[in-house]
Amino acid sequence: MIKKNIFLFILSFLLIPFILIAEENGSPIKIACVGDSITFGSGIKELGGNYPNQLQLLLGKNYLVKNFGVSGATLLKSGNKPYWIQPDFLASHSFNPQVVVIKLGTNDSKAVNWDKKEEFLNDYLSLIKSYQDLESKPTVYICRPVPVYGGGKWGITDEVVKKEIIPLIDSVAQKANIPLIDLYAALSGKPELFPDQVHPNAEGAKLIAEAVFSAIRLKP
Repeated sequence: MIKKNIFLFILSFLLIPFILIAEENGSPIKIACVGDSITFGSGIKELGGNYPNQLQLLLGKNYLVKNFGVSGATLLKSGNKPYWIQPDFLASHSFNPQVVVIKLGTNDSKAVNWDKKEEFLNDYLSLIKSYQDLESKPTVYICRPVPVYGGGKWGITDEVVKKEIIPLIDSVAQKANIPLIDLYAALSGKPELFPDQVHPNAEGAKLIAEAVFSAIRLKP
C-alpha cells in the first residue's frame, strides 16, 4: 500500500504542469493525433476502441484528444495518398493543438511509395515544422510505426518498416530534436493483437494509447 501511494504521488506530481496550464487557460489541453488507418482505428469493432479515444480516457477531462487519422495516408508528399492533401491535414492545423502526436510511415513501406524514400526525411521535417509554426506552438511527438506481422498485406512489409523506415524516423527525431515514441517495441511479440497482420485490435490500440500517455505525462 505504501509503494502504491508513493507511485500515485509521483504520478500526480508529473501531471501537475499540464493540469495547471489547463486550469489557467480555462480550457482543456488540445492533443492532435495525426496518422494513418492505425490512428483512425480501421478494423476495430469496439465503439471508441481506437487509440485516440483510449488516450482521452487515460488523460481525463483536462485534455481534449482529437483523431486526425486518415486510412491509407502516407508521410511522403509524393506518395499514393499524401496526408498533406487530406482534409484532416488542414483540420489538424485549424484545431491549433498544444500537443501533436504523429504516427505515419506504415503506408510508405509499399513499393509504390518507397521508391521515393530519399524524400522521406525532408518531408517528415517539413510536416513537423508545419505544426511547430502554429500559433499554439505545440510540442510535437513522432512515433516509430507498429510492427507488421506474417508476410504483411497490401504491400506493407515489416522488413521495410523495421530496417528502413524506423532508422529514418529516428534520424528525423534527432534532427528536429523532438521526442520519439517507440510503438514498434510496445507492440512487438504480440501477433495475436493484429487480426489482419497490419492493424492492431482494440487491445493493441490500448497499448499505443498507454505508450503515448507515458510520453506525454513525462514531458510536460
